[in-house]
Amino acid sequence: MTPEPPVSLWPDPEALGPVTDLYQLTMMAGYAATGHAGDRATFEMFVRRLPPGRAYLVFAGLEQAVADLLRLRFSDGQIEAIRALPAFAHVDPAFFESLRTLRFEGDLWAVPEGTVVFAGEPLIRVEAPLPQAQWVETFLLASIGYPTLVASKAARVVESAAGRPVYDFGLRRGHGLYAGMLAARASYLAGCAGTSNVDAAIRLGIPCSGTMAHSWVQTFEREADAFASFARVFPGTTTLLVDTYDTPAGVRKAAEISPPVDAVRIDSGDLLDLSRRARAELDARDRRSVKIVASGDLDETSVAALVAAGAPIDAFGVGTELITSRDAPALSLVYKLVALNGEGRIKLSPGKKTYPLGKQIHRIYDGQGRFARDHVTQADERSEGEPLLTRVVHNGALAAPFPSLDAVRDHCRRQRAALPEALQGNNARPVYPLTYSDILEDEAVKLGVK
Repeated sequence: MTPEPPVSLWPDPEALGPVTDLYQLTMMAGYAATGHAGDRATFEMFVRRLPPGRAYLVFAGLEQAVADLLRLRFSDGQIEAIRALPAFAHVDPAFFESLRTLRFEGDLWAVPEGTVVFAGEPLIRVEAPLPQAQWVETFLLASIGYPTLVASKAARVVESAAGRPVYDFGLRRGHGLYAGMLAARASYLAGCAGTSNVDAAIRLGIPCSGTMAHSWVQTFEREADAFASFARVFPGTTTLLVDTYDTPAGVRKAAEISPPVDAVRIDSGDLLDLSRRARAELDARDRRSVKIVASGDLDETSVAALVAAGAPIDAFGVGTELITSRDAPALSLVYKLVALNGEGRIKLSPGKKTYPLGKQIHRIYDGQGRFARDHVTQADERSEGEPLLTRVVHNGALAAPFPSLDAVRDHCRRQRAALPEALQGNNARPVYPLTYSDILEDEAVKLGVK
């Protein structure tokens, strides 16, 4: 008997239609059955509340979300598999035929990637035929939530490093290989200097950075031989991992390499003490140009503590804490119906109230060019401030080219620089003012008394 080949769970990039929750498809079939397939819907994506310890978020993931949104479709095999699901046993066959030509043909508005955003304001607005707008809910939430988490985490680490480069070392710790790609991009746009992820570096143009593993050192009988061999094979780009056995001894051996290596990396132990001792050992041997890189379960808190203590560390490699956002690994990102055929829709569930109608964010700055407050209005309502949502997709086609990743990174840098002081630092509280226009407030009151 021939064994079955192993199964890859990577989705077919040309047939992403079923990458959704079952209830999206059952509702789509229900809309067709009840005469609502022709309705025009407006849905909005927003964060209900900021994760613990966060004063703001960095919006990320939009380019990949749109790239795949425009390719959403069902293969013939997928349609037959859906038809066979028990939930669809009594559904009109015409529904399954309609899936063969189904594409997203609506409009999508979004804030630019790299923008600093806050809870309660729309990040994406979708205007489309009701079944299409429903179809993309799960897809968009999954596409935006994780990159935004990582970008927000990376921004905190970068801020804590106070100008020292931070590198993404998270690929091996991510929740799957694709997470490593998303995290490399999100962390770079939020200010990280590079990534160890080779594929991400090649495909996205991110600087690639890496050193060596302990296994290289263990391969040689003598640590000094391991260092000398590595420096000979990779001249001019050598960073030696010095903590396999005894860190100070490893630093001394690294300092004996001539010409001098670029850097030494310390991956364990008391990084403050060991970096000070390493700097002293290197300087005593006239190796002042050799930099010190620190890694090993670092996050924004530990990086900030090392910087505040004056640790002579020149760069940080951050992995697990960055790619998993371990202290805040989930985002209360939601996607809700706010209008149907031009009329407002509202949700009144306790703790989950929504504002009706399609909206726009207007960001208002103070005299020093810092964020003062955000004002949310109806989409076409006039207001002071800078409107943040722009149309990215129109009638199912890209409305304008996406900026380069480096341009997004520059935008994010300017956004973080414009944060008010009250929102800076790891212990900042979410105190940013957010208001809604009278039109939205009045519409919420009108719908809330029904």
